[in-house]
Amino acid sequence: MIYSRILGTGSYLPSTVLSNATLAERVETSDEWIVSRTGIRERRIADPDQKTSDLALHAAEAAIASAGIDRNEIDLIIVATTTPDMVFPSVACLLQEKLGIHGGPAFDVQAVCAGFMYALVTADAYIKAGLATKALVIGAEVLTRILDWEDRRTCVLFGDGAGAVILGASDTPGIRHAKLAADGRYKDILNTPAQISGGKIQGMPYLFMDGPAVFKFAVKALADIANKTLSEAGVAQSEVDWLVPHQANLRIIESTAKHLKLPMERVIVTLPEQGNTSAASIPLALDTAVRDGRIQRGQTVLLEGIGGGFAWGAVLLTY
Repeated sequence: MIYSRILGTGSYLPSTVLSNATLAERVETSDEWIVSRTGIRERRIADPDQKTSDLALHAAEAAIASAGIDRNEIDLIIVATTTPDMVFPSVACLLQEKLGIHGGPAFDVQAVCAGFMYALVTADAYIKAGLATKALVIGAEVLTRILDWEDRRTCVLFGDGAGAVILGASDTPGIRHAKLAADGRYKDILNTPAQISGGKIQGMPYLFMDGPAVFKFAVKALADIANKTLSEAGVAQSEVDWLVPHQANLRIIESTAKHLKLPMERVIVTLPEQGNTSAASIPLALDTAVRDGRIQRGQTVLLEGIGGGFAWGAVLLTY
């Protein structure tokens, strides 16, 4: 039986920091208002000349170094993103060229904040099927470019960044179980409906979110899919060493931990310093905890996240 394991992790955050105080100079808000409702204190903003593939490249190189492999061993690249460099080709193909490797499949996955989960499960399936041996899986976003900076309901939430893992074939389980879900009936409460037609942008090009509706749906969906994933894997909640959630809102994270009966000391939280980086948030948080020594080899880790669509998922793994 072929399994897949995480061989290395990497991440990248742009150097420009946008604090709540600075943001309050641009829109009617305050540090207290933002922190009390979201838990966010600052976020990173990509430079004007930085594209999603540039952020992804930095994260990829860090993950490759962490895994201790030659980049030419990578035979699959999957990038989860909602903010690609261009309509096409994919960020994955652009990244492949920047890495100087060629030939293996490379493609993007679009499931917004759940994108990394979808990409990781896809890469796991490739490896288990014998179609790849070492996969580079990345979540990378420049979400700040689709924000209306006059809308305080959304512009305070998001940031830019990239996180990556190298997933490799193994004879012992790494990824133990996963569940993905989606429900298009909720498409209208979180979206960016614009499209390109006739050389022009048609429709609203900014991110729209019905915050209360998203919160209500997310809390229940995340708790349900996390519990189902553990139950189907035959793993008790008490056996989970670390929860690595999508970094959307501190209250959602706390609610999920409560449903799983996990103390916040066993939950990886990067939200205050990074904001919501969509598909990048889970791999960013994972890499942070691996590098600071909290997540150790052999520990049981549960990843979970939800994004527009709605699309959501959970992955149980042994790191």
